[in-house]
Amino acid sequence: MQKFLVLYKTPVAVLDAWMETNAETREVEQEKMKTEWDTWLEAHKAQLSETFGAGRTKQIATEGVSDIRNDIMLYTTVEAESHEAAAQLFVGHPHLKIPQSTIEVMTINSLPGMS
Repeated sequence: MQKFLVLYKTPVAVLDAWMETNAETREVEQEKMKTEWDTWLEAHKAQLSETFGAGRTKQIATEGVSDIRNDIMLYTTVEAESHEAAAQLFVGHPHLKIPQSTIEVMTINSLPGMS
């Protein structure tokens, strides 16, 4: 089995617009998505290692440290037989119902001497 890093991404502008949506509408839609996520998680729990929500972000550059926002909402690690198999796990994932959202699946490569 190989390990993969999975990034759940949604444009910041889409999230900002969502927060302007009527609170009752948001609550109903969020509950519906939670139910769909729970169903998906149950079906794939054997392959999932961990899932975390992304939080506030600091960017470090030669100019210094600054607060930024990026499109990463969540990340998880999964195990699968191949990169293609890992990607196929996420086809039809509930996250993709959020407008302009994407899911990226990257191989995790061991770096000798850096453990």
